[in-house]
Amino acid sequence: MPLLEETTVPREHPPTLPVVIIGNGPSGICLSYLLSGYKPYLDPSAVHPNPVLYRKLQETRHLPITEQDLEYLSEGLEGRSGNPVAVLFDTLLHPNADFGYEFPPVLQWRRDKQQHLPHLVLGRATPGGAWHVMEGSMLTISLGIWMELPGINYRDLTNNGKCRGVTNDRATPEEISSYYRNYVKLMGLKQNFVDNTYVTSVQKLFRGHEGEGLENGHGGLGEGGKGVYEGREGEGVDEGGGGGLWEVRGYQRVQGDTHVPFCLFSENVVLATGASDSPAQLGVEGEELPFVFHSISALGLAVSRKKLGPNSDPVLIVGAGLSAADAVLCAFNNNISVLHAFRKHVDDPGLIFKQLPKTLYPEYHKVYHMIMAASVCSKIGGPVLFPDYTSFPEHCVVSFQSDMKCVLQGSNSLKAFKISMALVLIGTHPNLFFLKGQGQYLGLDPTKPISCKQNPVDVHPYTFECTKDPGLFAMGPLVGDNFVRFLKGGALGIASCLLKRLKKKGKLIAEGGGVGGGEFI
Repeated sequence: MPLLEETTVPREHPPTLPVVIIGNGPSGICLSYLLSGYKPYLDPSAVHPNPVLYRKLQETRHLPITEQDLEYLSEGLEGRSGNPVAVLFDTLLHPNADFGYEFPPVLQWRRDKQQHLPHLVLGRATPGGAWHVMEGSMLTISLGIWMELPGINYRDLTNNGKCRGVTNDRATPEEISSYYRNYVKLMGLKQNFVDNTYVTSVQKLFRGHEGEGLENGHGGLGEGGKGVYEGREGEGVDEGGGGGLWEVRGYQRVQGDTHVPFCLFSENVVLATGASDSPAQLGVEGEELPFVFHSISALGLAVSRKKLGPNSDPVLIVGAGLSAADAVLCAFNNNISVLHAFRKHVDDPGLIFKQLPKTLYPEYHKVYHMIMAASVCSKIGGPVLFPDYTSFPEHCVVSFQSDMKCVLQGSNSLKAFKISMALVLIGTHPNLFFLKGQGQYLGLDPTKPISCKQNPVDVHPYTFECTKDPGLFAMGPLVGDNFVRFLKGGALGIASCLLKRLKKKGKLIAEGGGVGGGEFI
């Protein structure tokens, strides 16, 4: 992806906004909804199954949840997220979901157009984020109803009257991406979204001494530190929650390959970029060779173009997560031989297969059955149940060779195999190249790169504001919430914080009184 040279960005004073959201996946969409005047109240007819939480909700039932004390409401709740607000919002939207119940939400949504907070959502494609590029025939790990956003029932948009059973209550990425696109239109959020935009730089501008304008530590705006910003007509520079403004630069792709640069100021920036930008690498010899891939889509493409088939050399699949399992299933269903290498032991409790119910995820348990059958066969002999599948637990890749060979290392052996292609599916990392130092300084451990599992962005637990950089917020996989079901909590925490903060400054305006996305870019 080409990046703009600094000198190509127009020098005119760019517009300013209270909030810019980078990323238009479900995180950014949900936050836009909450910033657009939609407010969650306790439904007067609802009773929450948690009596303690229900009592707390009744104490301030006249107030929207966004204006209540989220720390108080979250106290004592437990769930499958490390972020307390994520657990709170999930139990309000899906009470007792972890116990297998499907209770209706206890929230009632009302729109207050006087509480609209102007904002822009910048995304590289149409609303939906990474869901547009996922393999369309696979099923989501989550139930379809857990993928829905507030205000519109997922089944109302996707079910088309069909009866869905236990396993097909899960959804395809195609269904989910369609749901998110339609959601933005139906909820009247389109004016907040600018599609096909690529952010290339985000940096903080600090007010200098009187008369010196804003400084960013790199000579100020433009050349020679010039470029004082005066704000909107009749206003001074509002410093938001972080004591300065954020300068956001990038370009929008229009009419094919034409790039139109943009630059704007924002009092607050929200990182909602997800975690799928940069595939994790093994870091071994030959990983850059043309037959080594880091995306399952490469396998699907090779199969569709008939470059792989039953007579091909085996496909090497590296990894033991769901993407690797999807690749095993794709190859197996097309009668392609598989070599499956992963570091864990077959009985490791950390294997994802051990954490999924068999009735809901039969295809993944089929992969686990293949792994176990291959392990038993290698230990004690006996009939080979899956002759086109060979697993190599507790193995790692040593190298890939230009003659289409790979070398695997076990506990006490080296093995070389001729393969047709390799798929390295060991996870992904967020790409925060537009921040200083790749955003590494924002992590729980600032000496290591940001990692959604090992080193997420360090945020305040109830506002999701970065502890290292006030005025900068993060949500979704960047803070460890990899499931749509829980990333919505980040939207609640951020919206609550910003609405309270900017309400004091008189920044909330009636819908239509702000400036839509088309007037910025």
